[in-house]
Amino acid sequence: MNRSQFELAKPILERLIQHGYEAYFVGGSVRDFIMNRPIHDVDMTTNATPDEIETLFEHTIPIGKEHGTINVVWNHENYEVTTFRAEAEYVDHRRPTEVYFVRDLYQDVERRDFTMNAIAMDIHYQRIDHFEGERDIEQRMIRTVGDAKTRFDEDALRILRGLRFKSQLGFTIEDATFEAMSHQMADLEYLSIERIMNELRLLVNGAYIAETLPLLHSLQMWRYIPYFRDIDVETMVLNTPIDIESFLAILSYRTDHQAFKPLKLSNVQVRTIQTLVSAIQSAQTIATRTQLQQFVYDFGIDVALKINALRPVLEDNQIHIASPVILNGAIIQNVWSDLPIQSRQDLAIDGQLLMQAFQLKGGPWIKEVLRRVECAVIQRQVNNQTEAIIEWVRTHVKIS
Repeated sequence: MNRSQFELAKPILERLIQHGYEAYFVGGSVRDFIMNRPIHDVDMTTNATPDEIETLFEHTIPIGKEHGTINVVWNHENYEVTTFRAEAEYVDHRRPTEVYFVRDLYQDVERRDFTMNAIAMDIHYQRIDHFEGERDIEQRMIRTVGDAKTRFDEDALRILRGLRFKSQLGFTIEDATFEAMSHQMADLEYLSIERIMNELRLLVNGAYIAETLPLLHSLQMWRYIPYFRDIDVETMVLNTPIDIESFLAILSYRTDHQAFKPLKLSNVQVRTIQTLVSAIQSAQTIATRTQLQQFVYDFGIDVALKINALRPVLEDNQIHIASPVILNGAIIQNVWSDLPIQSRQDLAIDGQLLMQAFQLKGGPWIKEVLRRVECAVIQRQVNNQTEAIIEWVRTHVKIS
């Protein structure tokens, strides 16, 4: 087991302990350590209050002080240190009415979602496991801490988190936990779309998505999430992990539904999805090297390679792009490196030069001519030289 990430964070625990507080590693990092998986964020929990944590460390950021979380900056790394806490009743299946600090580790871990995430570990790597999380990890089981209905009533996002963990880890969902998920799936409607999308992003990219997606379909999860409730998701097949933009692009292509506003995606994400949809459509008509050159030029090497990488998913969903004899990674790389130009900025002419050469004012004709020139240069009908391009336009393009 790799202890390096914990060793880097250990001085924080040591300082807390030296000042008379309890302090432990906790959560996903402990789970991943037990499973010998890569460890990312090392989180800690302590009975020191947020004010006491801030007093002990020189550089802190109160990222969630009202909820007990202080970001401690140690050796230029950020670590979340959270006070032992308990929670009052939840409202709207998503947030507690009150968070209050406690001095007992048991009270802190009993509020957590799943047993595998409720294991604490001290600086000597001794584990404190009040809810048999290690046993569940050994048995590859996802089980809630305590009563599943209560946990999901408190925060419906835990339903999605459980499904996401199944997709990432390949664990089985314990019967009572699965039954509660099934009965309380409609509570997803109480959640913000941002929280939902963050879980879906991780879920569709999980190593075990092939066995998890049919489960989502059987739970009829999609009917409770904006955008997805309006389209046919349940015939979607995923036998390999995929990023969320590609997932949405394939869905959008299959259903001809691009009204992404309910998902509150960033403008960059929307443009990425729209580009992928266009590329999927174009990739189906490539039959010659000339068409491949145009495809690689129009979409760029990154998108071209991504479409090729998505081939298995596209084929599983009855979307057939060009034959791998024509469209494959090696050929794409070769075509890209062999292109005379790789973007419009590489052209030896622009709109200003065209207006000067033909003594015309600007207008839609410029865009049309530049597109014709791009294609001609790519197909080597004309050299990428200003005078040669102007002469080619004179003889091949009717400007109106």
